[in-house]
Amino acid sequence: MSAFAGRHVVITGASSGIGEASARVIARAGGRVTLIARRAERLAALAQELGEDTRWFALDVADGRAQRAVFDAILEQLGPIDGLFLNAGTGGAFAPVESYGEAAFETVLGVNLLAPYRAIAQVLPAMKARGKGAILVTGSLASERGMANNAAYVASKHAVLGLSRAVALEAAPFGVRCNCIVPGFIETEMFANLPPDALSHIAARVPQGRTGSAEELGEVAAFLLCDAASHVTGQSLAVDGGVLGTLTV
Repeated sequence: MSAFAGRHVVITGASSGIGEASARVIARAGGRVTLIARRAERLAALAQELGEDTRWFALDVADGRAQRAVFDAILEQLGPIDGLFLNAGTGGAFAPVESYGEAAFETVLGVNLLAPYRAIAQVLPAMKARGKGAILVTGSLASERGMANNAAYVASKHAVLGLSRAVALEAAPFGVRCNCIVPGFIETEMFANLPPDALSHIAARVPQGRTGSAEELGEVAAFLLCDAASHVTGQSLAVDGGVLGTLTV
């Protein structure tokens, strides 16, 4: 399989879970991957596993100045970006909206919305000039549904879906695509820390009767970033075992 032969894909939130799984899929398909996340040791280990064509940068995407510097370095040192997977995110606090706190709210929006916006604004001009490119942002079931006691996360994930649709429309005439992937209940590090009874309760809410794996989502992310999805843009694609299409959450 060589769907990504000669392609350079940048992934944020790449040190674990969905980002890590997606990096493995793309590297196996011949892609040159650049990994971005906060945990340097995890990135270094993954880059060594994926091979000499893999590069990494330790970065907290909440730091706008540092993020711009990293993307400047990528473009200068590693060449054009063919695929951009903006997967880094945070869940934030859990509290009623009246006691959530403005600072906490702004922190969630900074990671989940402003960071993807900054990255797209920085990378998109070169993609438009080259007449090709694919951008993918990670949404959530909260991109489509309201959830109590999690106002900042829900607002940010609604907004990032809107951002992806706006970018898709602006970029389409230039041959650049932008989509939003919507994970359901996916087995990540967060899930590993839940008690067994909570995991069973979550799985029971999924029509397929099970939670999904990061690898399953990584396969769909890779599809949306490669030419097999060349006529797919402006879409919100759920990888959720049927939750979003059949149930309220």
